[in-house]
Amino acid sequence: MSVVALKPYDFPARDRRENFPAPLLYIGWEDHLMFASPVCLPLPPDTPFGALAQGVLPGVYGEHPDFAKIDWAQVEWFKSGQPWTPDPAQSLQANGLQHKDAIRFRTPGLTGIQGSFS
Repeated sequence: MSVVALKPYDFPARDRRENFPAPLLYIGWEDHLMFASPVCLPLPPDTPFGALAQGVLPGVYGEHPDFAKIDWAQVEWFKSGQPWTPDPAQSLQANGLQHKDAIRFRTPGLTGIQGSFS
């Protein structure tokens, strides 16, 4: 069901980029429902994409038993639900990521604790 606003919105959105210390990036791990939704992280746009696997995601997902088993060369990335191949040597911005973008990653062969998708 669609919704129609009765009055136009005439105020600035509060989730604009300038209201945050860095652009927000949503990151989700497919087939691991222990993490029910993507995490939202403020990440500087000049952060190398490869730093996600080495420096950022271990602090988010590292306690999951599958995390240590990830073969990052085999990870499948998705941006806006579509397959996507980021360049790990380039920055988040150079990979086309902007404020409030959502990306997900799938780890072939890893489907949660004992294959439970959790």
